[in-house]
Amino acid sequence: MPAQPAPEIELLRAAYAAFNARDIDAALALMTPDVAWPRAFKGGFVRGPEEVRAYWTEQWSEINGRVEPISFHPEDAGHILVGVHQVVRDLAGAVLADEHVGHRFTFEHGLIQAMEVCPPPSSGHSA
Repeated sequence: MPAQPAPEIELLRAAYAAFNARDIDAALALMTPDVAWPRAFKGGFVRGPEEVRAYWTEQWSEINGRVEPISFHPEDAGHILVGVHQVVRDLAGAVLADEHVGHRFTFEHGLIQAMEVCPPPSSGHSA
């Protein structure tokens, strides 16, 4: 029988589903009050749920991004690297980016404390 996924992985699946559904409240409920989130298309970070809300609201007014988690790689305590297939479209539907990226999450008290964009997990060989 396969092992049950870690609670953090289940939480991440819920967070990606909420993001893709544009359910900001559901996604923010999975984050700590001091969450640090990258402004992936603008640079820098936002901190705290209200800044994340404002960033996502701005982002979705300019682009339509969809992120599908493909693989989960637990690292040292409190960190999980997620391999993600990311498709970004403009508001007319044209594809701006279709790529695989990594999202490294930090957890505290069972909630997302930080996320950073990084290279995707290697499949054993780097290109």
